[in-house]
Amino acid sequence: MGGLGFFGLIVIAFLAIQVVPYGRDHSNPPVRQEPAWANNQTRELAVRACYDCHSNETKWPWYSNIAPISWLVQRDVDEGRDELNFSRWDQSQGEADDAAETVIDGEMPPCFYVLPHPEADLSRGEKELLIQGLRATFGGEDRGGEDQRGRREERQRLAQAKQP
Repeated sequence: MGGLGFFGLIVIAFLAIQVVPYGRDHSNPPVRQEPAWANNQTRELAVRACYDCHSNETKWPWYSNIAPISWLVQRDVDEGRDELNFSRWDQSQGEADDAAETVIDGEMPPCFYVLPHPEADLSRGEKELLIQGLRATFGGEDRGGEDQRGRREERQRLAQAKQP
């Protein structure tokens, strides 16, 4: 089997994985209730940097229809909405008070998201405004010391446990 045969197998495999149904549920359920944002600027920054994964207002890019990338995008949106969903404020959002800390720690928005979404690449000043606004909206002031470190370690442990 020459180079063309191997390439042919790759093409066939790529085409075959396109029929896998996961990764194409590009639904945006209705927005039920948004948070009472501290100010419009906080909401605007959150929309730019967070809403694609943490709301029911996801903008599904063209590549979210092509496996295996579609699988990753779908997983990230599903997990993001499960952790914190700005569109379902009528339900408990247990991670809301940690939202500012995840931005401070550099966990959000993740670099793999920012690369294809340059609008989410907030400047230092915009990040500071977002952090202040998230704290004003949801609480979660810097707890400092062991409590903050323990919460960060717990988030990291939970994130690692979710990975296959």
